[in-house]
Amino acid sequence: MSGPSEEGVANSSNPATPATAAIPAGSATAAAPAAPASTAVPAAPAAKPPSFFDRYKIAFIVGLAILAAIAVGFGLGRIGRHSDKSQNRLVLYGNVDLRQVNLSFNDSERIAEVLVQEGAKVTRGQILARLDTSRLRPEAATAEAVLEAQQAVVDRLHHGSRPQEIAQAQANVASAKADQVNAAQQWTRLNALTRLTTGRAISEQDLESAKAAMDSAMAHLSAAEKSLDMSKIGPRKEDIAQGEAQLRANASQLQLMLQELADSDLVSPCDAVVRSRLLEPGEMATPQRPVFSLSIVDPKWVRAYVSESELGKIHAGMSASVTTDSYPNRALSGWVGFISSVAEFTPKAVQTTELRSNLVYEIRVFVHDPQDEMRLGMPATVLLELDPGART
Repeated sequence: MSGPSEEGVANSSNPATPATAAIPAGSATAAAPAAPASTAVPAAPAAKPPSFFDRYKIAFIVGLAILAAIAVGFGLGRIGRHSDKSQNRLVLYGNVDLRQVNLSFNDSERIAEVLVQEGAKVTRGQILARLDTSRLRPEAATAEAVLEAQQAVVDRLHHGSRPQEIAQAQANVASAKADQVNAAQQWTRLNALTRLTTGRAISEQDLESAKAAMDSAMAHLSAAEKSLDMSKIGPRKEDIAQGEAQLRANASQLQLMLQELADSDLVSPCDAVVRSRLLEPGEMATPQRPVFSLSIVDPKWVRAYVSESELGKIHAGMSASVTTDSYPNRALSGWVGFISSVAEFTPKAVQTTELRSNLVYEIRVFVHDPQDEMRLGMPATVLLELDPGART
């Protein structure tokens, strides 16, 4: 009776093998050993997607790591700044700046030639473009001929009368004097005859005609004498002054025409680099339309900004060295040439380590750049060696 009870206890303790306990001992399947329960492989549980809280924790951890890196960099920067101050050095950041020229013709005419391209280096006095002069040259020739004619008039006034003209005036005087003497003798004879004949031999009309002829001859003699005097004296001073004034006006007109011819050549005013070529041959040039935009290569400067707390350490003329990202190991010598007297907010384009809300002062550090390596707008770093008394 005890055997069945023990078997029931075994079945109740291992409910996973009820079928095995129920197999009779004499059956064929009873000889096969039962597989142990420990060798069964359980199924892997399905992976769950990360919850919103898990993603937030990951982003929070990454953000803390970024903030820690920024804080470390800022601390290193502060250490670097303090080390510069301890070594009497001031580091500023700015951009390369230079002057530009918009070059145009003085007159309105069609362009005949454009001789340079963008990027070309030009020198002072070099011809860059030419205008069409097919109409200017004849006008200049006409002005030159008018000037020559007026010059001849002035020379004649200065030289006075020729000897032949004086001799001609003297001959006119002699002729007029002879006519006057003849007319006077004729009137004397007729007047005497009239008195002898009590007016019966000579009519009153003949006597008046003789008197008029004598007066006319005397007038002609006086005019001839005055003309002789004028020939000897020469031209009036007023006539000479008028001729000289007209000569100056003609000379100015010719000079203007020659200047217009000279202005038909567009000349570079300085050593520069052609930044833009704006007009082409065949286009109409005017004083309001630039043909070229030139960048002056000398002088160049770096436009930087310094805070008010460091402004007292800088003075005009102090030496500086300038480096760029393109040539970090090559320092160019320079000097402080301009310090603004007006404070302003830091421009957004300037990269500094100070807060942008701080007031700063603009300075210009002029640079010697013989190889023309610095370009307009290029970021640059300025290193100023401070005076020993400027330590903080």
